Amino acid sequence: MRIVIAEVMHETNTFSNVPTTRELFELWEWARGDDIIRAHAGVRDFLGGMIDGARQRDIDVVGAFATNAYPAGTITKETLDAMQNELLQGIADAGKVDAICLSLHGAGVAEGADDLEGTLLKAVREQVGYEIPLIVTLDLHGNISDEMITEADILLGVHLYPHTDCYERGLEAVELAERMVKGELIPRMYRAVLPLMIPPSTTNLSPAKDINEACYKWEREPGMIDCAFFHGFPYTDIPEMSVTIVAVANNDAELAKRAALDVAELIWEKREEFAPKVLSPQQGLKLAKAATAFPVVLNETSDNPGGGTPGDGTYLLQAMLEADLQDACFGFIYDPEVAAYAHEQGVGETIEVKLGGKTDQLHGEPIALTAYVKALTDGKFIVSSPMGKGTPVDLGKSVRLQANGVDILVCSVKTQVLDEQIFLLHGIDVTQYKIVCLKSSQHFRASFEPISAEIITVDSPGLTTLLFHTFDYQRLNRPIYPLDPVTRS
Repeated sequence: MRIVIAEVMHETNTFSNVPTTRELFELWEWARGDDIIRAHAGVRDFLGGMIDGARQRDIDVVGAFATNAYPAGTITKETLDAMQNELLQGIADAGKVDAICLSLHGAGVAEGADDLEGTLLKAVREQVGYEIPLIVTLDLHGNISDEMITEADILLGVHLYPHTDCYERGLEAVELAERMVKGELIPRMYRAVLPLMIPPSTTNLSPAKDINEACYKWEREPGMIDCAFFHGFPYTDIPEMSVTIVAVANNDAELAKRAALDVAELIWEKREEFAPKVLSPQQGLKLAKAATAFPVVLNETSDNPGGGTPGDGTYLLQAMLEADLQDACFGFIYDPEVAAYAHEQGVGETIEVKLGGKTDQLHGEPIALTAYVKALTDGKFIVSSPMGKGTPVDLGKSVRLQANGVDILVCSVKTQVLDEQIFLLHGIDVTQYKIVCLKSSQHFRASFEPISAEIITVDSPGLTTLLFHTFDYQRLNRPIYPLDPVTRS
């Protein structure tokens, strides 16, 4: 047996003023053929799982095309065309294969294509036809469309947030592809759609944990293949943005429908439990200063680069600098200008800069800062988080500044903080600090929950704020809760 694998991953924040170009994809990955296998073998991500799954089953695996970019604004038409052409050419170059396994996201939006994944899947089907099994892995923040259901044989969503089970979904994709090829599996999918949007909700806590438990219960039923809770991506202003449940059964459409509708009903019953507790940076720091066990981690959810924000927001950092802190660190703010200037001046120098607040006017003003240059690095490390463990990261010229009792990390490439590696790179052991602040919504928890005494989420104006009513949604299917009062029959 022989399969081809590929990846096109993007989570699009349509409210961002930063268009997603080919250059932003190339910054992270733009690979073909065997380069994909070399880059992802041994990595705990979707493609890494597919590669290991194939090797465990003595299945030949061929790479077609792989690209991903950090979340930002709408993908340009030129970039969409280039990615689609690369994907189709890579599949064609793979020659005769028995199945296709694709790693997509589910919340991609491009110019002229609200549904990036549906558009790509349709193009693949037009090229290869409908006889060959097509299995797709997806992020749980996918906005699942009719076209995605129509064009794919199976949609597999990660169950966990933080997404520590991407590798397992990759393994599962290959297993199910093999079963389809052998004639043991005839998948039937059903999608249940709710008029609902929810904030980022970690799955080791209720209510999201309760929903997953309901999904797992259905998966234990004879004939069930998968039942996935898709949270949707609320920072995408498209008609099909919503919470969905996708269930897959073996040649039993009615079973898939019953499972999806049952879990959807439970979500609706618990909809008010998803309402977030919103604290300002000042309120969060006050609680952290009063704590008696350390470290206390504050996550700035409103400027989460993993959701398409600029990563140079200043609200939390400004509050830290004004809070008379000791043994506090902040990692990190995106500002290549300041990082480059610090590298020019060198370790041991005191510099005056305007830090952050350069991308837009939403995430805070630049901070006028006088700071000591403590350490300089190349920004390179290997991810140790269970989410993507083994992935090499290059954040470019990076610096550790010190000011007002705060160690401040500044990097040249934006990304959310997944683990403590960016801190360690600059000589900071977060376990020895009282207050640790970072930019992320939930993914950081995979590494930081085991080493922190407390986690406090803080919110402020930003492209991933928990306060949905601050966005000017124009295209959503309405009514949708909690923006509107909704009554379901």
